[in-house]
Amino acid sequence: MLKHNLGYPRIGIQRELKKACEAYWSKKIDSVTLFEVGKKIREENWKMQKMANLDLIPCNDFSFYDHVLDMSLLLGVIPESYLSVPIIHNNIDLYFSMARGFQKNGWDIKAMEMTKWFNTNYHYIVPEFDKNQKFSIFSKKIFDELEESKKFLKSIKKIKPVLIGPVSYLFLGKEKDKSFDRMDLIENLVPVYTQIINELKNKGTDWIQLDEPILVLDMSEKEKEAFQYAYKEISKFCSKTNILLTSYFDGISENVFLLRDIFVKALHIDLVEDSEQLEGILNFVKESKMILSLGIIDGRNVWKNNYTDSINKIEKTIESIGENRVMIAPNCSLLHVPINIEYEHFIHDDIKNRMSFARQKINELNDLECIIKGNKDILLKNFSLLEKSKKSSIFHDKKIKERATRIKNKDTQRENPFHIRQKKQKNKFNLPLFPTTTIGSFPQTKEIRNLRNKFRKKELSKKEYDQKIQSFIVDVIKKQEEIDLDVLVHGEFERTDMVEYFSNKLKGTLSTENGWVQSYGSRCVKPPVIYGDVSRTGDMTVDWTCFAQSKTRKLMKGMLTGPVTILQWSFVRDDQPLYHTAYQIAWAIREEVLSLEKSGIQIIQIDEPAIREGLPLKKKNWKSYFDWAIQAFRISSSGVKDETQIHTHMCYSEFNDILEQIADLDADVITMETSRSRMELLKAFSIFSYPNEIGPGVYDIHSPRIPTVEEIFDLIEKASKKLPVRNIWVNPDCGLKTRKWEEVLKSLKNMTEAAKIARIKLSNQSS
Repeated sequence: MLKHNLGYPRIGIQRELKKACEAYWSKKIDSVTLFEVGKKIREENWKMQKMANLDLIPCNDFSFYDHVLDMSLLLGVIPESYLSVPIIHNNIDLYFSMARGFQKNGWDIKAMEMTKWFNTNYHYIVPEFDKNQKFSIFSKKIFDELEESKKFLKSIKKIKPVLIGPVSYLFLGKEKDKSFDRMDLIENLVPVYTQIINELKNKGTDWIQLDEPILVLDMSEKEKEAFQYAYKEISKFCSKTNILLTSYFDGISENVFLLRDIFVKALHIDLVEDSEQLEGILNFVKESKMILSLGIIDGRNVWKNNYTDSINKIEKTIESIGENRVMIAPNCSLLHVPINIEYEHFIHDDIKNRMSFARQKINELNDLECIIKGNKDILLKNFSLLEKSKKSSIFHDKKIKERATRIKNKDTQRENPFHIRQKKQKNKFNLPLFPTTTIGSFPQTKEIRNLRNKFRKKELSKKEYDQKIQSFIVDVIKKQEEIDLDVLVHGEFERTDMVEYFSNKLKGTLSTENGWVQSYGSRCVKPPVIYGDVSRTGDMTVDWTCFAQSKTRKLMKGMLTGPVTILQWSFVRDDQPLYHTAYQIAWAIREEVLSLEKSGIQIIQIDEPAIREGLPLKKKNWKSYFDWAIQAFRISSSGVKDETQIHTHMCYSEFNDILEQIADLDADVITMETSRSRMELLKAFSIFSYPNEIGPGVYDIHSPRIPTVEEIFDLIEKASKKLPVRNIWVNPDCGLKTRKWEEVLKSLKNMTEAAKIARIKLSNQSS
């Protein structure tokens, strides 16, 4: 029985990669220093996995920004606009320009589009394909890292290079025009894959991991044909290579037939997300010589493995196909979990003892192997730990459980439908056409981070800390008034993160010290841990929002994070259904909304950027998800009066197929990302005839480039051709926390100027 891992976190235990990349972008270090940091992280990762006695250790799972972007560079899928810049002299600058845009010396090239990696909170850079797309080996990164790992591990037999499979890679991209289907490119792409695989084989590697998460989706006929073509060709030209074909994030029962006429050495399946697929897959592989890799360690959550459950699956598989045809691994890359629980010092022992980060998860594979070999003490210890938590008051509160599920119709309905609420709100607020606002946060400078750090270390009193935060709020209000925004925000300077902030205010949740995971590029987040039943113990945002409102005559927007996003962007308890936890959070947010309204706040934003992300990957499971996700949002938002305007925000997802459900949220205003896609999304919103108000993002905050007045006006004009002018807001596509003030001020000034031009030029469309 082989133990292996699909991928390891690449940011470094102290976010060394983030710091190095940002230092390189600001020209504080050179590329040599940047590459040295990358090498140290890779070596530390290999060392940890070697110490865990893994039989196969991944390489090429490291990335300076994004592994999908790495594949684009490897395959030469580089938009011509980046190659044409004469002052980009090396691959790393080309690479970062594709991810972040390029604005220098008269050149102004936008960053490539970014979206969510399946149903996770990781974002990837979307490949762009031409009709006559050519593929070739452009980057040598994968070969360089193979040689590096050989030298470090001193054993080529342990190394498993990782690649995104050809069909999933095409699926993850987009066509530059609609004259072709990107799956038609498979015949051009596969020869390059076979070349890469054979070159890796020639360098001595025995195993190569090809990730094909597309297998867990509702694949189109075109995608199925592309898959069968690709792997028949790979089987033909790479027959001497041990290919591990991996799937994750759901089951592959519906698509396993695609493997009938191809040869791969091993198949990896996700038994965390879909344990029921095991029996059918065993029936499929029983008569073949294929090895089955069981994904039984949860690579997306922080709880210890249930060894009893895992051993049952392993023993069932061994009984069916024999121990020499079994591999065990996490269900997916450990990219999605923090690195080491040993760096957490303030978590209650009863909770911490139930937790497992990346380093602990690879050691759990060792435990499972020891149990299979006869060590029952490990199994009994694990069983006792899990049983103890079932009875602990730390994890369970009967009153909260009962209250959360007592839901009446009036709890999820506004007093009147939107068209009535809209008239009342317009009369009350008297906002201009194309009202301007931001999504919520403003730049979190080094000064602000240092302030919070001093407060945490008790080097500042609460009074001193509050006074300083108040001064930041007063300053940001002044800046917004000078820019002439219509609806202001308080800047969220007291918040480290839009979810973590609330985790520190809610009972049943906690924040970690070093539980960092990568969201995109150098952006790292610390997801809270929801370990118990959730409730609100007091006001969470009211004081700061009311203070801000007292400093301006303009409307001040209250800023909250919605229940589904808090759920999705946290590590959630695994001992009760998700919807139970969602309803508990929803009632807590509802109490905060009502407290804001009672305190005089007239516009309240309940952000739900993760509602699309939480959608099951298979359509057959969508209805049950939306039944509780929409209900949770409406519990949180429906207690207010008609005159109180509820906003929500969503970003970086494909919404075309869920517009009806987005409308069912019944938010008065929705803001979302559309700037990178040049308003593509609005085609669907206009066809659907979205009934409420909408703020399509006109300023891409994930890139440092500053949009011009002309290009922002162009986006507003595009929106006005798809939507009623009276329903359009003008805003950035996301919060501004990660940007610098010099970028933000210029961009927002251009945005408000463009909105004013639109009020003059497009006002005739407002009837």
